[in-house]
Amino acid sequence: MSRVKPEPMQVIKQRRDAVLNALVSGVPYVQFLGIHFDRRGDELTAVMPFEERLIGNPMLPALHGGATAAFLEVTAIIGLSWSMLWQDIESGNLDAEEMAAGNMPRLPKTISFTVDYLRSGLPRDAYARAHVTRSGRRYATVHTEAWQDNRARPIAQATAHFLMPRQDG
Repeated sequence: MSRVKPEPMQVIKQRRDAVLNALVSGVPYVQFLGIHFDRRGDELTAVMPFEERLIGNPMLPALHGGATAAFLEVTAIIGLSWSMLWQDIESGNLDAEEMAAGNMPRLPKTISFTVDYLRSGLPRDAYARAHVTRSGRRYATVHTEAWQDNRARPIAQATAHFLMPRQDG
């Protein structure tokens, strides 16, 4: 009985990064906000680098609530999609080049999105993580949390409900 030799870790990492880049680049608003994702295995941390145009109240100054909400929603959608696609990424069934060429898997559709603003976002980088609390065939719930300097002191959190894409086409 012969064993199949495992893929080199570098090949696996390259495939993961290529699929994540294709997934993120498929959402134009992600580029507009300048969001990128730091990947460690199957865990993603979203990063929204500070830019002056993200300031909503120059008197404080504070991040615009809409930018914060969009950051949380993007994090939830990409986080949920990443968890849905993980098996296909690991098996090599997802082709990053095909995704980059526009053959994207269908993303979940937002049903509802509720944001709790906990404190003013300061003029600095923001980070967020999504936690899928329920994921079924038709419906998913994701909790997202954003922070800046201290993860224990979030600036906002959100709960999102999504309609899952149909698997049959």
